[in-house]
Amino acid sequence: MAGVSKLIHAAAAEVGISERLIELVNLRVSQINGCAYCLDVHHAKAVRLGEDPRRIAVLQEWQETELFDDVESAALELAECITLIPEPADRVVVEDCARAGLGDAGYAVIAWAAISMNAFNRISITSHHPVR
Repeated sequence: MAGVSKLIHAAAAEVGISERLIELVNLRVSQINGCAYCLDVHHAKAVRLGEDPRRIAVLQEWQETELFDDVESAALELAECITLIPEPADRVVVEDCARAGLGDAGYAVIAWAAISMNAFNRISITSHHPVR
C-alpha cells in the first residue's frame, strides 16, 4: 500500500497537486467509509504536512464553509462522487466540473487517489486494523 501511495504523491507533484490536498481526499474518503485506522493515519499525515486543524475539523461539511478553494472543492467533490457513486446523470455533472477545476491530469490523479483510498479503507476495515 505504501508503494501505491508514493506513486500517487509523485504523480500529484508532477501535475501541481499538493500532498496536503491528497491527504484531504484520503481523509474525506475515509470519513465516508468509516475507516478509523485510515482516518488516524491520514489525519497525522495532513497535520505533518501543515494542514490547518480547523479545515480538518470541518472537512465532513466542507461545502458549508468558505475554507476550501476551487481546486480543493473540485477534488473533494470528485472524491465523494467516486466513493458514493451517485446516479449516472449526477455523476457526469460532477465529473465535468471536476475536470474543469482540476484539468485532465489533475482529475486523473485525484480519481486515482480516491479509488486507491476506497480500496485501502476496505482492506483496513475488513482486516480490523486497530487504532493504537
